[in-house]
Amino acid sequence: MNTPLFTGVCTALVTPFDQGRIDGKALRRLIRRQMEAGVSALLVCGTTGESSTLSPEEWEYAVKLTVDTVAGQVPVIAGTGTNDLRRTLRRGRLAADLGADAQLVVTPYYNKTTQDGLVDYYTQVADASRLPVILYNVPGRTGLNMRPETALRLAGHPNIAGVKEASGDLAQLALLAQSGALPVYCGSDRLNAAALQLGAVGVISVISNLLPQDVAQLCSALKKGCVATANARQRAMNPLIDALFAETSPAPVKAALSLLGLCGAEVRSPLVPVRDETLQRLRTLLPQEVMV
Repeated sequence: MNTPLFTGVCTALVTPFDQGRIDGKALRRLIRRQMEAGVSALLVCGTTGESSTLSPEEWEYAVKLTVDTVAGQVPVIAGTGTNDLRRTLRRGRLAADLGADAQLVVTPYYNKTTQDGLVDYYTQVADASRLPVILYNVPGRTGLNMRPETALRLAGHPNIAGVKEASGDLAQLALLAQSGALPVYCGSDRLNAAALQLGAVGVISVISNLLPQDVAQLCSALKKGCVATANARQRAMNPLIDALFAETSPAPVKAALSLLGLCGAEVRSPLVPVRDETLQRLRTLLPQEVMV
C-alpha cells in the first residue's frame, strides 16, 4: 500500500453562501477553525461543499481560497469529479495549477456505466493527472456502487492514492481495508470508529465541520489502541450525526453552523433549508460549549 496522503480526520468543508454568492470571509473562518482544531487535511468542493451547483468560477475561487488560507500546513484535496471525463480532467488540471495536493473523484453519476467503465474512467483520470487521485464511492448519491474488486483493480495504478468509501457497507469497507492494496477513508460518520478498527487509515467527515476536535480525538484514540475511548466518543456523537442526515446534507450541517455563528444556513436549490423541527433538534444536540 502507498503511504497515505493523510491519516486521521479530513473535514469535508461546506461552501458558505450569502445571498447567492460564496461568502469568502466565512469560508476562511471555517478553515482557520479546522486548522486550530488539528485536523489532518481539508476537502473543498466535495459533496458537502455543494460542488454540483458551483459555477466554474466559484469552484476555482473556493479551491484557491482554501489553498491560500491553509498555506501548506495540511493537505488540501479538491473535489474534481463529474459525470463527464473531459470536465473532470479540466478540473484536475486546474486543481494542480491552484496548488491542491490531491483530487477526490466521485464515481460518474447518471450515465449508468459498468464496472469496466469505472476502471476505464479512473484509469484515464489517473493517467492524465498531476495530482494523486482518491476514488470516491457514494452510491446513495450516484446510484452506482463501485464494487471492492473494481477498486482493487485500480489500486495498482501509481497515481491512485486511496478510496473514500461511503457506501455504508462495513463489509465492503473491511474487504478493501484488509486487502492492504490502497488507503481506505471512511465517508460515513456513523461508522468512523468501526471503520478505523477494520483498517481504514482515516475519515472524511461532515460532523467535523462542527466538532473537529472530537473527531480528531476519536481518530487519535484508535491510533493509540484506546478502543473503548474511541467507541465512547462515537456513541456520544451519533445522535448529532443522525440529525445531520435527517434531511439531505449539507442543509443540516449548514443550519448547525449557523447556530454556532460560523456561517449562514443558505443552501442552493434544489436543496432547501431544514424544517423547524430539524433545526430545534440540532439546537438541542449541539454541545453547549460550542454554542455562541
